[in-house]
Amino acid sequence: MRLTTKGRFAVTAMLDLALNEDGRPVTLADISERQSISLSYLEQLFSRLRQSGLVKSVRGPGGGYRLALALNEVSVSAIIHAVDEQIDATQCGGNENCQDEKRCMTHDLWTSLNHKIFDYLEGVSLQHLVAAQQAEKVVVISQPASKRALGAGV
Repeated sequence: MRLTTKGRFAVTAMLDLALNEDGRPVTLADISERQSISLSYLEQLFSRLRQSGLVKSVRGPGGGYRLALALNEVSVSAIIHAVDEQIDATQCGGNENCQDEKRCMTHDLWTSLNHKIFDYLEGVSLQHLVAAQQAEKVVVISQPASKRALGAGV
């Protein structure tokens, strides 16, 4: 299974953008600082995300990036594919030349796994990820101060 940092960082950056947009563009420098992702790497990723129609850039003072679609219209698989990331559990990239230029015995198993992973990631939207992040914050904030203090040292 190969999902490189390119795909992981793209999803992370898009989630950061969704959480911090609040009606104004978000700068890549801000995402870079919050997520510890190189600014130059983010520039490359967002160029591809823009070309795929997932984000739009806003130029000038106060510029940055905004989501081009509603949260529920952006799937994790769309983000990963936008940055040219492939999710592939086969050893041959789906070309059926896994073993000495022939199809290996387990090719269909790994191809089936690829489809399951794609279907799962297609069903997870930015809206799901944002809701999960917001629910996590609510749980932490809603704990009594005494429990938060006890958990801080753990």
